[in-house]
Amino acid sequence: MKEPAQKNNGSWIIWTPLLLASMLVLGITIGMQLQSPGPVFSFTSDEIPSANGFGHGKLEELMRYIDAKYVDTVDREELIQTAIDHMLEHLDPHSTYLSVDRVREESERLDGNFEGIGVEFMLLEDTIRVIAPVVDGPSEKAGILAGDYIITIEDSLVAGIGMEAGGIIDLLRGPKGSEVRVGILRQPEQELRQVTIVRDQIPMESVDAAYMIDPGIGYIRINRFGATTAQEFNTHVKEMAETGAMKDIIIDLRQNPGGYLRSATDILSQFFPEKNKLLVYTEGRTSQREEWKTHGRVLYDIRNVVVLIDEGSASASEILAGAIQDNDRGIIVGRRSYGKGLVQEQYRMSDGSAIRLTVARYYIPSGRSIQKPYDDRVAYAHDLADRQENGELFFKDSLPSIDTLAYYTTSGRKVYGGGGIYPDVFVPLDSSYQSNVVFQLDAQIPPFVFRRLHVFQQKYKGLTLDQFRRQFQGGEALLNDLISYAKEKGVEVNAQAALSSKEEILGVLKARIAKQLYDNQAYFIVLNERDRDVEKALDILHMANPLSVLE
Repeated sequence: MKEPAQKNNGSWIIWTPLLLASMLVLGITIGMQLQSPGPVFSFTSDEIPSANGFGHGKLEELMRYIDAKYVDTVDREELIQTAIDHMLEHLDPHSTYLSVDRVREESERLDGNFEGIGVEFMLLEDTIRVIAPVVDGPSEKAGILAGDYIITIEDSLVAGIGMEAGGIIDLLRGPKGSEVRVGILRQPEQELRQVTIVRDQIPMESVDAAYMIDPGIGYIRINRFGATTAQEFNTHVKEMAETGAMKDIIIDLRQNPGGYLRSATDILSQFFPEKNKLLVYTEGRTSQREEWKTHGRVLYDIRNVVVLIDEGSASASEILAGAIQDNDRGIIVGRRSYGKGLVQEQYRMSDGSAIRLTVARYYIPSGRSIQKPYDDRVAYAHDLADRQENGELFFKDSLPSIDTLAYYTTSGRKVYGGGGIYPDVFVPLDSSYQSNVVFQLDAQIPPFVFRRLHVFQQKYKGLTLDQFRRQFQGGEALLNDLISYAKEKGVEVNAQAALSSKEEILGVLKARIAKQLYDNQAYFIVLNERDRDVEKALDILHMANPLSVLE
């Protein structure tokens, strides 16, 4: 009797992951709750569907057999995780499992807030260094300054002990209203300052920069589409329209991975005075067509629109750019976007983890899908690297063949789907920033600026940002200091190659210094001084008729 039992055990080993995966997928909808607005699904035991002929009862029975009879001890949670991952890998690239921690992180990122002390920091030589406190946040109110070292948190030493950033965050975050005591070292002082900080709700802004980049032209950079993005956008537009006489706008969506669809459509509505103009619709196997249209409530009259996109612009970013393009409302500048046109809904599991499941596809007004093919999962995963290797990022003629099926904008222009948004005006990736020496030194710039922050603070003390931009003293001496610092850290730098890329390296260094001396927006203001995409957008908006580039 024992020989057959051993054969059965081997069979269980082979089939257990797949059978468990089927069981888990069948159970996804039990007790699930959508994290985003929508219906809550639940089924009775008689209503739960079966997959490939395996009923829910049989799969539960299998798990009981494994628990009771399997020859070795198994990690039940690890087995379940493997099964979930294996099953989702056979669906599409964007159906994923989120652990409890990932659910929390994603919620904070998209909901636009978390509870903590409100400070941006980095680990420099195994010590926490404050990059900047959040404006009007708990740390700023407690007197924390950019450049401060955090040496202790409560009674725990956190400097020089090899602590990871995740562990530091866990110590600093906590419920609103709770207190945390930190020991601060501020140069050139020698003694610790003990500071008590009262934790609070900390906003995570999705607008990195919003300012008048030229007379009459506003610039807004959006890093994601969170719950507060449309409100942030409207606030900045109001300020620029009323104080800067803004008539035209540049919306920078480069490297924006997307987020909430509603935030993107609310922003889009600001460019269309008409009510019920189609912006995007979704449709899936079990999801009926759902349309998002303009609401007709335009706050300010914006004349010309340029949207910047690149290979990192995805999902909601592509919807915004695509709706602008399909309705001939503005000009899309840059490089082909990522190509993510799949709709995910998030279903919470009983333990607090979640399944993010693709349920439909996005279609922009012309009727085209922006989702790139994913039949070949390896090619899908390597798509962005392939774009660089095949020259697509540098040469317009290297853009891949697109769908032969043409779609049409409202004015009758041909546009194509099947792989992201193709820009109206192509701008190649600036290869001068792609050299190895630029990458090497770029990684060393943040700690280098921290190391010399007190020098820069004294040198540019009392200057406004505009004065700093004009009076910044770069040159070979500063570059050589950076190279020396990198070599101290074990980075072998080709000094001659660095000299050849001096302007690019010093441009990034100048932006980082501006961030430390002023604020996060200053970083982008300085970077935009040498940005080719931004320069092209300004050239277009300076034309008598910017939309003529579409003809």
